Amino acid sequence: MPTLSINFDPAVIAHLTSASGDDTVHVTLTLGAANPSASPAGRPVVPHGPLADLMKAQLLKAGTVLRFYQRRANRSGRAVVTPDGQLVVDGHSAPFPSPSKAAEAVTGNVINGWTLWHVEDDGRPGPTLDALRRELESRNVQ
Repeated sequence: MPTLSINFDPAVIAHLTSASGDDTVHVTLTLGAANPSASPAGRPVVPHGPLADLMKAQLLKAGTVLRFYQRRANRSGRAVVTPDGQLVVDGHSAPFPSPSKAAEAVTGNVINGWTLWHVEDDGRPGPTLDALRRELESRNVQ
């Protein structure tokens, strides 16, 4: 019988042990690829969709945690960027193709996810996806 061995990075183990019973933990398993950002066929995963340009410019990376807080509505959301440029939102099994669709899944309203989602920076809100997009546009103008 074949044996499957799974090795986790220590940071993943730390995250799993600190997760509460209400947290959703997403684990991606890739078989047969030495490169974690490669597809099962061994080819690198190429980002596509709305976040692709930010990822190609290294302004956003796979595994980046995005958060938002709406104080008045008492809502918050957390998402993780996938290697192909989608967002996995806590509490949802399928990834979302755009920041706005991901935000809508959490808020229940049509909303501009580009201005809502912030890159998490040491537990504090960092720049919005819209700020990263403007930075990329300013680089392209120069």
